[in-house]
Amino acid sequence: MYSELNTSNRILMGPGPSDAHPRVLKAMATPLIGHLDPEFVTIMDEVKTMVQKTFITKNHLTFVVSAPGSAGMETCLVNLLEPGDEVIICINGVFGARMAEIAERCGASVHKIEKNWGSVVTAQDVKKVLDICPKPKLLALVHAETSTGALQPLKDISDLVHNAGGLFMVDAVTSYCGVELKVDEWGIDAIYTGTQKCLSAPPGLSPVSFSDRAIKALENRKTKVQSWFLDLSLVKNYWGGAKRAYHHTAPVSSIYALRESLRIVLEEGLENRWKRHQEIHQVLKTKLETLGFKYLVEEQYRLPNLNSVFLPDGNDEALIRSKLLNDYNIEVGGGLGAFAGKIWRIGIMGESCTLNHVNMLISALEDMDEFSN
Repeated sequence: MYSELNTSNRILMGPGPSDAHPRVLKAMATPLIGHLDPEFVTIMDEVKTMVQKTFITKNHLTFVVSAPGSAGMETCLVNLLEPGDEVIICINGVFGARMAEIAERCGASVHKIEKNWGSVVTAQDVKKVLDICPKPKLLALVHAETSTGALQPLKDISDLVHNAGGLFMVDAVTSYCGVELKVDEWGIDAIYTGTQKCLSAPPGLSPVSFSDRAIKALENRKTKVQSWFLDLSLVKNYWGGAKRAYHHTAPVSSIYALRESLRIVLEEGLENRWKRHQEIHQVLKTKLETLGFKYLVEEQYRLPNLNSVFLPDGNDEALIRSKLLNDYNIEVGGGLGAFAGKIWRIGIMGESCTLNHVNMLISALEDMDEFSN
């Protein structure tokens, strides 16, 4: 016999998920209806409109993939790439490397711009690779690299890619609804994100959007998309048009939660939300540096909502992180790849981006005998 589900009430300050608003949890408990029910179709239309508003785009092909952010990444790449296409992938952390892996599986010829983790890709880096690959099908990069906390400037690179005749693809999983992001103004042709970070919805969905330029590339494909489930020529007919074509059974309760989390974002206002993340970051930064923490990323490229920091010398990061979780119910993230065991990744995202969260973390560290500064 299994006991009733009863998880700990954690304070989520890792790289995701973030705390969910009680309104979002309540929305998930709304009674189920069919995924082709006229009422659910109306909900899908509302979600699509709100995703367009939060991406700041008028792209018609904007919808939500029924799977987490990595499926959004794959949706963009498998639909836009065909065997033999030349692409440029920027890698400065885990998720750029993942994009390169998927592009290679699509049969594309991948030109990599590889930078040290914690740094960003510059326009000069892109110009150099364009000398080698002057006509790329697309260039893809990560706006906010979750493995390092680096925030990548986009506009100059977008202009370079378009001047070369290529498409510009962006991973916005950790930046969406937390820092400035303007899809149309910055000329982003394909973008995907997740729901569990600054949006503070449950994980498991991936909003995506495609420009008219990207749609033209889709229409000019010579081969079938290698994934049936992620093939936009099929799934777009479920999210658009007067008559919805059955494609798959949508995760109804997750869509309810997403709708409510988007409502909360729009009630606060995007610019207010961006400002809140920056202001709380400044408070956290001051308090962490007072305790002896040091940041991985240069300040001008620092992501406010994902803080990657080295602990003061002499501290056992895994021990202290475990004590935070088990004794104080506070979750922070450890490092990935080359930074495993060396840094913490402290998230202040969405509903977890409050002064209370910052003060709880700092108070716990000051209270802990195992931590020294």
